[in-house]
Amino acid sequence: MPTIDAQVHCYERNHPGRPWTAVLAGPPEVTAEDMIKAMDAVGVDGALLVSVYTMYRWDESYAVGVQKAHPGRFGVIKPVNANDPKVEGTIADWAAMDGTVAIRIMFTPEISTDAADPGINRVLAAAARHDLPVNLMARGRLPQVGELAKRNPNTTLVIDHLGLEQPMAPPPPKEPWHELPLLLDLAKHPNVVVKITGACTLSHEKFPYRDIWDPLGRIFDAFTLDRCMWGTDWTRAVALLTYKEGVDAFRVTDRLSDSDREILMGGSLQKIYGWSPAKK
Repeated sequence: MPTIDAQVHCYERNHPGRPWTAVLAGPPEVTAEDMIKAMDAVGVDGALLVSVYTMYRWDESYAVGVQKAHPGRFGVIKPVNANDPKVEGTIADWAAMDGTVAIRIMFTPEISTDAADPGINRVLAAAARHDLPVNLMARGRLPQVGELAKRNPNTTLVIDHLGLEQPMAPPPPKEPWHELPLLLDLAKHPNVVVKITGACTLSHEKFPYRDIWDPLGRIFDAFTLDRCMWGTDWTRAVALLTYKEGVDAFRVTDRLSDSDREILMGGSLQKIYGWSPAKK
């Protein structure tokens, strides 16, 4: 079973030809070669490349260029604007491209908190028509996700980063898991899955981050491993741990069996997104 990282980022240095909107935590640039080198060093076969909203907003061109140059290593995910009346056309065009696996909604303050919002539901309905899961950056708004899941039962909703606040730099939050009950409540919706991305950044301990496993175990029990996907959220996590630590923490723990690891670190992702890296 291939090992697949559910979320990584690549981006180039800020320049007038493709200017950043804002700065994301991480190195000045992360090229495809940088990301592949990090993956190869620890035996990660493929990754889902999420176009960086912080820097590029709706412009996915850099991530698409990386994926096209390395189609066997990366699938690609694009943020879409739920307030754009033409978003259905954007989604249709995206779905028609090779290598695309999902779209993403960032629940920023401009996006309605109303589960009946026509813009959000337009995105979710279009995604279902094109068989695209929808990643949701929805920390602080998990109850809204539950209502959206009921309204859109044919759309796969993917909760980014456990649905919890995660730090850009040390220290982790004092109570990083305080909203965990809200996430667990979403397990009753069969179309909701969870990305176990950035989990190590919530630890109050050093590697191998033993204090994350009791809350993660509750998530695995509620959703089952078939609805959970491991990932690092590299390079956002660079100030808190190394890429190797983010991978190895899930390999050395005795809280996962070998078969558990195969599902969590690649097997479930292949089924949820319908994507696999090329065989080496």
